[in-house]
Amino acid sequence: MRIAEIAAAAKSASIRLAAVKTDVKNKALAEIAAALKARTGEIVKANEKDLADAEKNGLAAPLLKRLKFDENKIADVCAGIESLIKLDDPVGKTISATELDEELRLYKVSCPIGVIGVVFESRPDALVQISMLCLKSGNAVLLKGGSEAQHTNRILAEIITQAGQTAGLPEGWIQLLQTRQDVAEMLALDEYIDLIIPRGSNDFVRYIMDNTNIVVLGHAEGICHVYIDGDADPDMAVNIAVDSKCQYVAVCNAAETMLVDEKIAEAFLPKVKTILEQKGVELRGCEKTKSIIDVKPAAEEDWSAEYLDYILSIKVVAGLDEAIEHINRYGSGHTDTIVTSDKDKADRFMELVDSANVFWNCSTRFSDGFRYGLGAEVGISTNKIHARGPVGLEGLVIYKWKLLGTGQIVADYSGSGGKKFTHKKLDA
Repeated sequence: MRIAEIAAAAKSASIRLAAVKTDVKNKALAEIAAALKARTGEIVKANEKDLADAEKNGLAAPLLKRLKFDENKIADVCAGIESLIKLDDPVGKTISATELDEELRLYKVSCPIGVIGVVFESRPDALVQISMLCLKSGNAVLLKGGSEAQHTNRILAEIITQAGQTAGLPEGWIQLLQTRQDVAEMLALDEYIDLIIPRGSNDFVRYIMDNTNIVVLGHAEGICHVYIDGDADPDMAVNIAVDSKCQYVAVCNAAETMLVDEKIAEAFLPKVKTILEQKGVELRGCEKTKSIIDVKPAAEEDWSAEYLDYILSIKVVAGLDEAIEHINRYGSGHTDTIVTSDKDKADRFMELVDSANVFWNCSTRFSDGFRYGLGAEVGISTNKIHARGPVGLEGLVIYKWKLLGTGQIVADYSGSGGKKFTHKKLDA
């Protein structure tokens, strides 16, 4: 089937899916979780083939870790589906209600976006999370995962499709694209596709944005910072810095640069260096950092690098204002955290750092839809319209205006003698 036909089928399905009741959607989610558990062995076998092929092709170790989809990860995504079932349906909620005049009432009501195209990295768990969020929010979805995960993605899409049909979902609501050419063709289908969410490198996201008329939501890079303030608790600062960098290096919310207040640098840097190097992290530092600890020199490009690996750049700064200036200049607007015992400094940091997620005394790794209680996420957006930060259910709905009248016409409200609008707010 041609991509245009696939997209047209998804558009048709999206119209029917938008009207599917909450209990049917939740039943489908439960059926899908049960099917994933029942066919765990098949999924793992497919994933082992992908892993073997990826190792032969020299895929980097952090990316192999992303690709692995074993029994534990399957259990995790099923737990995520079960938590998603418990969340409120975001569709059909009355956001506001206004009386324009007697028996003329206007309602702002949430509704699905329609058809969403998602191009994502080689993480099979992302396929499950994205499709389940689209299902709960009433959206049809076109999915293109990394070629390294082709066998795993294929069986996951098959399981989700079959279980969804058993539960009564419209046929065609989920579609799996196979090739890069499919993606190129998808970008031209603005008559069928309402939103594209790309997850990948900066160059890839820019390519998507430059080659489509479809609205694009997402982030190009995750250049995240940990700022260690002069008033930070040293032990807390070490724990947060190490977790932000090392807990999972190959993800967009892992820290790539650590900024350290010069007031604490001489005491803090040797301590954190020991633990980071024990974790296998290569450190690159500015001249001030190098004068305190033995590290590789940091080049200008390091400050804007998303390593997704065991590499961390370090810069000693004069204080809070220089840290904020550095983050706003080199960061990607994703996630940045300050470690300090001074609430006023923390407030200033969170007000002035121009990022989707700003934290105080906690790891950047908390920037995640599941950890935020959103069920999961289709990605993290650094956009400043519609949705920002982890995009869960609420980021996958828009709204429509519903006006209920009893025969009113605009002519009655025109001219000097026309009727007046009451514009009275009603309980939603």
